[in-house]
Amino acid sequence: MIRNALLMSIRPQYANKIFEGSKTVELRRIKPKLLSDGDLVFVYVSSPIKSLLGAFVVSSVLEKPLAGLWNVVRNRAGISKSEFLNYYAGTESGVAIFIKDVWLLPKPIHLTDLRRQMKDFHPPQSFRYTSINYINNIR
Repeated sequence: MIRNALLMSIRPQYANKIFEGSKTVELRRIKPKLLSDGDLVFVYVSSPIKSLLGAFVVSSVLEKPLAGLWNVVRNRAGISKSEFLNYYAGTESGVAIFIKDVWLLPKPIHLTDLRRQMKDFHPPQSFRYTSINYINNIR
């Protein structure tokens, strides 16, 4: 049962891997406090795409020291070990959001359309909490 929803900014190369199915875990430096199994993540793809493309359901969330985290996600994160270490530089632990039930919107919603529908819309730097009815509110 979906209790919470996040709007998450993801770089195009990683979003593409999520929607292709080759990336089944999203890595984050900070754990969203209210995110748990079964929750919904809306995927906003950052520049140059600048569009809401789809969503996925969270399978599970894991926070772990980096060495142990890499062992769990290395075949699922869609990045090399050096990219992993660069991303987490300066931290001792990381967060893995495991992905299931991915879907694309029938038509991406571009940033200009998002702003037209919601006057104060700003894409999140990382993520922000939102309503599970988010898509219905902007159509």
